[in-house]
Amino acid sequence: MSSDAPVAEIPGDTRRDRIVDDLRGHLGASLVDSLVKPGDDVWVRVEASAWRRAGEILRHEMGFDYFCFLSAIDWLPSPYGKGEDDPTEPPPERDDTIRQGYAGGQTRLQLLARVVSSTDHIGVNVKCDVADADPSVESWIPVYAGANWHERETHEMFGIGFTGHPDLRNMYLPTEFEGHPLRKDFPLLARMVKPWPGIVDVEPLPGGGDDEEGEGE
Repeated sequence: MSSDAPVAEIPGDTRRDRIVDDLRGHLGASLVDSLVKPGDDVWVRVEASAWRRAGEILRHEMGFDYFCFLSAIDWLPSPYGKGEDDPTEPPPERDDTIRQGYAGGQTRLQLLARVVSSTDHIGVNVKCDVADADPSVESWIPVYAGANWHERETHEMFGIGFTGHPDLRNMYLPTEFEGHPLRKDFPLLARMVKPWPGIVDVEPLPGGGDDEEGEGE
């Protein structure tokens, strides 16, 4: 083969790459990391201090006019193990390394929101790290009004505050409830009292060994 043969180029995604470049042009170093999966999707991670600003830019400067959802992720491996673990067996060795997924991260708690351009039919996933010591960011309600109950739910379930939100009352739990049930270190007492039923409530299949022994008696 000739040494000067053309080298095949790895296919990219110009549209999604341009989104990242445009957002970085507005946010500068506040856009911490990004990931583009060609032909699939795009993730960007911004500093918590730039969370509201990122939403404003996406909405007003870049045309992402449709708000899909906002929630949080706790990347901490559960200290209580998995519900699928067999309680009759010794606990397996666990890897307690925190891995934050696409576009990386520095903290166990991250916010995740998705917005879409109704014109270009393309979306962006926006993440930011939320510090344990001060789990709060500015509310997206002035930018996307639909973020209202998403932020309320995230506050209730993860304990993340949203500065400027007009009403962060609980939606599901009693007002006096303590703790945040979707944090990995929140003890799910129902699972401690009775393990996952897929482990303990196993019935023998028809024609199994017990049935065959019974038929022979």
